[in-house]
Amino acid sequence: MRAVRVAEFGPPEVMRVEYVPHPERGEGEVLVDVAAAGVQFVETLVRAGKSAHVPRPYTPGRDVAGVVSAVGPGADPALLGRRVAGQTERTGGYAERAVVHSRALHVLPDSLSLHDAVCLLGQGLTAVGLLELAAVREGRTVLVEAAAGGVGTLLVQLAKVAGAKVVGAARGDHKLEIVRKLGADVAVDYGVPGWGDLVRQAAGPEGIDVVLDSVGGDVGREAVETLAPGGRFIVYGIASGRGTEVPGGLVYGRGLTVMGYGRATPGVDPARFRAQQSRALEEAAIGRIAPVIGQCFPLEEAPLAHAALAGRETVGTVLLIP
Repeated sequence: MRAVRVAEFGPPEVMRVEYVPHPERGEGEVLVDVAAAGVQFVETLVRAGKSAHVPRPYTPGRDVAGVVSAVGPGADPALLGRRVAGQTERTGGYAERAVVHSRALHVLPDSLSLHDAVCLLGQGLTAVGLLELAAVREGRTVLVEAAAGGVGTLLVQLAKVAGAKVVGAARGDHKLEIVRKLGADVAVDYGVPGWGDLVRQAAGPEGIDVVLDSVGGDVGREAVETLAPGGRFIVYGIASGRGTEVPGGLVYGRGLTVMGYGRATPGVDPARFRAQQSRALEEAAIGRIAPVIGQCFPLEEAPLAHAALAGRETVGTVLLIP
């Protein structure tokens, strides 16, 4: 089968398509013929050697959707031929086939396409988990940074489902229009000087209750200033390459709560992750949210997909189509 392989860390061009053996199925695992694989920003960092140093050579990617073509020992034979989505733990997703453990598998309803489903695995559970952590509900005002990105587009929609007022921050007219169409009450360009003042005007006298920070750097620093007394600042990424510097005086002066969200967040375990993925998939299946697919690339163009993500040229989710 064909798969993207990384033999050394470096620029996008280190990714090459090679022919490799079909992955062996272990206990409880199934083989999925991949129809679509999700491409995440963190995968560009790993490939560049700027994040977790995985053993090389390796196949990038975790999120896949497709059809089960074979089942391993201990896996339910009834899964054969079913449309599924899940996260591969050991074989990588940028490939024609991937092995997924049945505990990480979601059987999909007919109302949900394979392309949409793959968008809701890593990014969906992140969006659901963030809103749970932030206790977003009716009456709250939420600022979503990078609101036209893969997670951001889902956050805007899910926050509206929860009844919150949403201010979406993005860069450029095209992305701002997407954010508005997703239901944001206000869309603000954080490339414009003084954009924080526009956020405060949009929030009204009560101010921003929750900031969801995935950019960091100057954007995060401006965003934290928009918080009302008692507000929450939740960090889940540093797309700018620099974390947000939050002054201690601002934290205790306004009684702010500063939190981080990730796989090591206390109280978040595999069962919780699965439940959060299920929630995202269910919301899409019934039509309350819709993933935004920005671009689709064939396996051979994985370097272009990574370059587009790293250059912040994309909207929504980027997919590889084997």
